[in-house]
Amino acid sequence: MSRFKDIIGQEQIREHLENAIRLSKVSHAYIINGERSSGKEFIAKTFAAALQCENRQDVEPCGECHSCKQAKTGNQPDIIFLTHEKPNTISVDDIRAQINNDVAIKPYSSPRKIYIVNDAEKMTVQAQNALLKTLEEPPEYAVIILLTDNANALLSTILSRCVLLNMKPVKDEQIKKYLMETMEIPDYKAEVCVAFARGNVGKARLLANSEEFDKVKEEALSLLKNINDMEINEIVAAIKKINDYKFDVNDYLDILSIWYRDALLFKATHDANHLIFREEIQYIRKVADKSTYEGIELIIEALEKSKQRLKANVNFDLTMELLLLTIKEN
Repeated sequence: MSRFKDIIGQEQIREHLENAIRLSKVSHAYIINGERSSGKEFIAKTFAAALQCENRQDVEPCGECHSCKQAKTGNQPDIIFLTHEKPNTISVDDIRAQINNDVAIKPYSSPRKIYIVNDAEKMTVQAQNALLKTLEEPPEYAVIILLTDNANALLSTILSRCVLLNMKPVKDEQIKKYLMETMEIPDYKAEVCVAFARGNVGKARLLANSEEFDKVKEEALSLLKNINDMEINEIVAAIKKINDYKFDVNDYLDILSIWYRDALLFKATHDANHLIFREEIQYIRKVADKSTYEGIELIIEALEKSKQRLKANVNFDLTMELLLLTIKEN
């Protein structure tokens, strides 16, 4: 059962929601804004379970009552997760059918009816305007929680009617401690996951549990070690292989970024102790010796640009070829 005490590094959000429960000052609408996989849904589920719990202990859901057991298995009838058929769009019909038309019906078995909308930035303008009608005059028992990685995509009228809670990056030491103590991940693997997660606990947790991450990391490192002897088409084919895994290309590009950051750090300090990929020091040393500071910085910038291009739906092969030319030239 998810509990508030299991929320790592988001003290402000946790305190705000705990106080809302404690003081019976629960808002009708919340926006939780933060990176993908950063734990927004975990927070929303914990808050929802606590609000519906029949034997709440201070603010924590008890985990034992009928409502908590249903919430744990995703079957609590008054905690409703919005679904949408189109992967990149939440339509006006989705909002009308699952929120607007449903909210008039009183809760089935709980004090409240809680709606959780993942990827809220995917709502069309029409969908947002439809939701606005409910936000303007919500029934007493309704709580709507919008989860988004881009609150700026929401209409100002939506933002003004919701309590906005922004996720903050979590300190590396906190994430490492959590991975090593709670998940029993060994020190060296925890360090790679922490560097990779950049303050995102959910991402660190996913990586620590992922056998695929280890495989993709090995393939990425193999590419980086041999890149100077490979033709562009061979390199593009190697990167396309990541599609065989259920792995996000941005995460793959992050592995490359960490490698080049290590190279930059080693070039400046000649100290391998603080490198993330320190077990690859002989290859990192080669990159540091061969490239200039400017060259390595250009590669790191090119990696970030590639992520932005892919986000803007620029052609994958073209984006990768531009990136790899920059890497080979520097």
